[in-house]
Amino acid sequence: MSSLRVKEIKAYPTSFPVPEANRVNLGIGQSVKRDAVVVKVTTEGGLVGWGESHHGRAHGAVAHLVNTTLKQLVLGMEATDVVGIWQKIYKMQLASHGMGAGTCLAMSGIDLALWDIRGQAANMPLYRLMGGRSKPVPAYAGGVSLGYQDPGKLVDEARPLLEAGYKAVKLRVGDTPKRDLERIAAIRKAFGDELVILTDANTGYNLADARAAMPGMDELGVGWLEEPFPAHDYFSYIEAKSFGLVPFAAGENHYTRFEFNRVIEDGAITILQPDLSKTGGITEALRIAAMASAYKLPINPHSSMTGLNMATTIHFLCAIDNGGYFEGDVSKGNLFRDELVSKPYEVGKDGCVRPLEGKGLGLEVNEEFLQKHPVIEGPGYI
Repeated sequence: MSSLRVKEIKAYPTSFPVPEANRVNLGIGQSVKRDAVVVKVTTEGGLVGWGESHHGRAHGAVAHLVNTTLKQLVLGMEATDVVGIWQKIYKMQLASHGMGAGTCLAMSGIDLALWDIRGQAANMPLYRLMGGRSKPVPAYAGGVSLGYQDPGKLVDEARPLLEAGYKAVKLRVGDTPKRDLERIAAIRKAFGDELVILTDANTGYNLADARAAMPGMDELGVGWLEEPFPAHDYFSYIEAKSFGLVPFAAGENHYTRFEFNRVIEDGAITILQPDLSKTGGITEALRIAAMASAYKLPINPHSSMTGLNMATTIHFLCAIDNGGYFEGDVSKGNLFRDELVSKPYEVGKDGCVRPLEGKGLGLEVNEEFLQKHPVIEGPGYI
């Protein structure tokens, strides 16, 4: 077991600019660059695990936290002791005068890398290590895509996604209720009632907007309305629940089981979307899923920036009993998906994805990419 002690931890903040032709307008602005934090953990025996910490729009700061404080807390501990490492970081940094969400982002990448090492040490893929099996996981076309545009152009963007196999798409709303409903109606008319239409407002609505939009969403058969309000605006979610039948989805900006406990108790958000690179890693996401299962609530994880998170999320969905959709990233030119790692997933004609079969996460990482794509400072959305 001494060979599985953590010898080194290194976080790499990385960025690339989004060409103008690939920029998407949505509730938080127009995308101009993509950021990520890639975490590498090495054991004394030479095993290397990879994970992703969400950038938190401060990827240099998140990486620095990994490379300093959290690194010093974890070095020398057993890489297989994910519960012990999580608890140590929680006690020493998160629960007591720590950086709150920043620590959650940073520790998530470490946790994912540790699980990658655990799988390699056990000579099995992550989904088996977590107690699951390989099975088809339904996917929807998401990521930074399908934004505010003319309804006809939106239909044109969605068509090849359906031809590729997707049976569900997520549209960006939060523009104005009128224009949002026009875009949803155009997609519904073009592709019929069998297509599952999901929506994401990126916190772009207020209560009046939700009151105006939700009845129309009900008529158009929308599957969920994601983050109409900021994550911690609990009052608005409770108030708006009666405006229509479309369920609220949220969770990518809720951290640890302690915040999800509040969400579940309030009862307004019924589609839970923890992000494994934000909420505390696999270790904490498994706890959140188990807690949600007791309330018969589905888990539909949010996908982060890189193929590391995407592949891990599919493993996770194969190992829980209340797993829902995988968020497929259909954004154009995502180098974190296409060049940083080997292929993280493939969507079949049945609209489903399946987990990788290699040891651990099952991905190869191109470390040269990290050197060629250093930090780009500034906001990712303007």
